Amino acid sequence: MKISIITATKNNKPGLLRAIECVREQTYKNVEHIIVDGGSTDGTVESIKNEQLTIKNLSYISGEDSGIYDAINKGINLAGGDIIGLLHSDDLYAHENVISSVAEVFNSTGADAVYADLQYVDNKNPDKIFRNWKAGEFDRKALKYGWMPPHPALFIKRHLFNQYGFYDESLTIAADYEFVLRVFNQMDFKPAYLPEVIYKMKTGGQSNKSPVNIFNKSKEDYRAIKKHGFTFPIFVLLCKNFRKIPQLF
Repeated sequence: MKISIITATKNNKPGLLRAIECVREQTYKNVEHIIVDGGSTDGTVESIKNEQLTIKNLSYISGEDSGIYDAINKGINLAGGDIIGLLHSDDLYAHENVISSVAEVFNSTGADAVYADLQYVDNKNPDKIFRNWKAGEFDRKALKYGWMPPHPALFIKRHLFNQYGFYDESLTIAADYEFVLRVFNQMDFKPAYLPEVIYKMKTGGQSNKSPVNIFNKSKEDYRAIKKHGFTFPIFVLLCKNFRKIPQLF
């Protein structure tokens, strides 16, 4: 089983190099790492080329894009793996056996997707934890109560993007949530939960880096909920936001 890891980046050479090293350290070796660079001017491309001298499964494209979901969609189109996973350039996998553990769950369950838990951590110290996102076992009814898996800790079979569509690029912050609602609500979709932290996300991401972004994220969440026909979209949105509170303790 080949797994494609997609990293979207722009002008974040130090973070990208850490992400490349994180994938390199994984014990599971049937992996390709695809970097989608948004036209960086900080020497990112030169650094990738240098890394390619010792990493055969590393590839990249570079050019302007319309946002992170455009970049991710480009990466998916380039991917040759059976499974798609993400690693943002500011973030880290929790340990060297993450991809191996995910592959084992795919093999043992025959799932369409595997998701796990995520921690929000300090930008400089990944051992300093601000929020624990424990996803829990999937129940389709929970989508009505604002449930979603941590998107960066989600691995999904490549063919499902052709079946259900790619990320909606008209959404600039909440396309991941819309994608989850679209795919996880399919009656024949079979996800599996890996009950461990596999992903460490640095604080200050696009969706929560300012009050304006938080407001815009809520507007886009509401739009996604309405799009998929949930009866009480405001209730779903409120539940989604309240779910974050226990994760802080």
